Amino acid sequence: MRISLLAGMVAGLLLFSGPARAASSIAQAGLSGMTGGHVAAQECAIPQIRGGSVASLKSFHRAMAGCADRFWAAQFAAAGLTYTSPEVTITTGSDSVCGKITSNGAQYCPGQRTIVIRIMKQDLRDPFRMNIAHSVAHEWGHHVQQLIGVLDAQNALYWPASDSSRALLSHRLEMQAECFAGVFYSSALESINPGIEWDDWIDAVRRADESAIHGKPRNLAFWQDRGYRGGATGFCNTWTAITSKVT
Repeated sequence: MRISLLAGMVAGLLLFSGPARAASSIAQAGLSGMTGGHVAAQECAIPQIRGGSVASLKSFHRAMAGCADRFWAAQFAAAGLTYTSPEVTITTGSDSVCGKITSNGAQYCPGQRTIVIRIMKQDLRDPFRMNIAHSVAHEWGHHVQQLIGVLDAQNALYWPASDSSRALLSHRLEMQAECFAGVFYSSALESINPGIEWDDWIDAVRRADESAIHGKPRNLAFWQDRGYRGGATGFCNTWTAITSKVT
């Protein structure tokens, strides 16, 4: 089934379903084509980062983008789905094609299908490879959600919802993007050469500051680790997960 048909199917289900069934339809549309076994290792040439060098960071981000693009193109092809690459903008400013870039330094603009990466001063002072790489991996997860109809389906539920329901929908969306990033890492982590052991990275994610939009760090860590260890998008069904796993 093509992605456009998947998105149309979800939109139709939302018209006739309650919130729980609609959430289930999101999960089915988002994951039905890509539930295969563990992905093969992918080799990517990810360069070193020179502290204080904007040009070096841009080269790193471009290489990460190329790696993520090849990975997801292969996953879509294996599922018989159409894949289109996002635009990628790397900037030192705070403006993007869809408004101000948030303080985390990265943003996905669904209307423009553009990933915007902002090089932060902290990245220049302390270029921690895994932290910087995650800006690309997470936002690419949102692009995958856009292509498979999840963002449109989530929006249809989001706008008429209460504030508390909106927060939960945002958490489910962000945690699925974390899980998709984990699936990508299961293939490309060795090439990224993150400078940290995986368990230590997940522990650092677990201990990060809480975000109202993204949810509790322990759950973000859980979903990222689940995608990494599962190695397939079928492990990333945040839409029917119990509330305690996505708050």
